[in-house]
Amino acid sequence: MAISPELAEKRGALDRELGSLGRTLVAYSGGTDSAFLAWAAYRVLGRDMLAVTADSPSLARFELNDAQAFAREQGIPLAIVRTGEFGRPEYVRNDGSRCFHCKDELFSRMEQVAAEGNFETIAYGVNVDDQKDFRPGQRAAREHRVAAPLAHAGLRKPEIRDLAREAGLRIWDKPASACLASRVAYGRPVTPEALGAIERGEEALRELGFREFRVRHHGEIARIEIGREEMPRALTAAMAAQFTRVFKGLGFKFVTLDLEGFRSGSMNALLPAEEIVRAG
Repeated sequence: MAISPELAEKRGALDRELGSLGRTLVAYSGGTDSAFLAWAAYRVLGRDMLAVTADSPSLARFELNDAQAFAREQGIPLAIVRTGEFGRPEYVRNDGSRCFHCKDELFSRMEQVAAEGNFETIAYGVNVDDQKDFRPGQRAAREHRVAAPLAHAGLRKPEIRDLAREAGLRIWDKPASACLASRVAYGRPVTPEALGAIERGEEALRELGFREFRVRHHGEIARIEIGREEMPRALTAAMAAQFTRVFKGLGFKFVTLDLEGFRSGSMNALLPAEEIVRAG
């Protein structure tokens, strides 16, 4: 796949940016953006970079295993560190600032790794499109002076996918996958039990053959979002019976299918405007 001259220039700008960072840690979740950034950083910096994955109950085992597999495939050096966001009451209470406290914990932990390994820079995979959305974690990144090479190079999400595809990386069309805590309705405490139910529910949807989905946890209600292209498969009596069996078996009293389909960040629509402003 050939890329446009404009995109080629952005790719060159990314390489130049990475080359200026010195020894670098890359926050690596295994999603398309962070995986592409880790791959690009390894190509430019070699052993002067280290991908760092934060492991906690908010990271699905499927995502952890896939992140490890991609790093092995590409030879990217990887460290997995435990993070302690569940020890922060501000995170557990799950208001509009939850993502800030999660990323504050992540970057604090990465600063420890950087000090131990003499790394000069911490980088993460935020892109230009992300900067237009409600993402309090970006405030944590600014406070910790975390570099944003993809955004600095002017790269948008579709362009990152195009570059990953051009490079032959299998993650180029990987569905977006935020942390499990993002599925819990704001105002409901984030607990390992809730995250476990979400993870098992999403694993069941994967086993049913769906590719793009979310399980939203609203207490007694499981709200299932399915990608619009896959909705016809979901809208059958047989599949409704499967959903009911799976999610009632996980302890939900009510099982709903969201007719708007999957959309990233749908929980944010429930936040009052003043809380969005306060969360930054």
